[in-house]
Amino acid sequence: MTTTHKKLICLALVATFLILAPTSMVFGKKIPLITKEELKPIMGDADVAIIDVRKGRDWTSSEFKIKGAVHGDPKKVADWNKQFNKDTKLVLYCA
Repeated sequence: MTTTHKKLICLALVATFLILAPTSMVFGKKIPLITKEELKPIMGDADVAIIDVRKGRDWTSSEFKIKGAVHGDPKKVADWNKQFNKDTKLVLYCA
C-alpha cells in the first residue's frame, strides 16, 4: 500500500468520523464507528463491503478511492439489499 493510499484511508476515516460522530444514533440505535487500524485487517474479507457514498462527479472524478470500495448512492440505500447479503458488514465513507 502506497503512502498516498494510507493518507487517503486516514483522511476518509477522519472525515467519516467527523461527519457521523454527532449523528451516530439512528432510530435509537448506536452506529458503530471504525478506525483505519480496525479497517485495514478486514479489507478484502468476503463479508465486508466498503462503500463510498460520495455523489456523482465527486465519485467518478476522484483519484482517491479506497481499493475495493464500491459506489453506493446514498439516495438509494433501500436498493442496497439487492447488492449485499444481509450479513455483510457495510463500511461507509466519503472523502
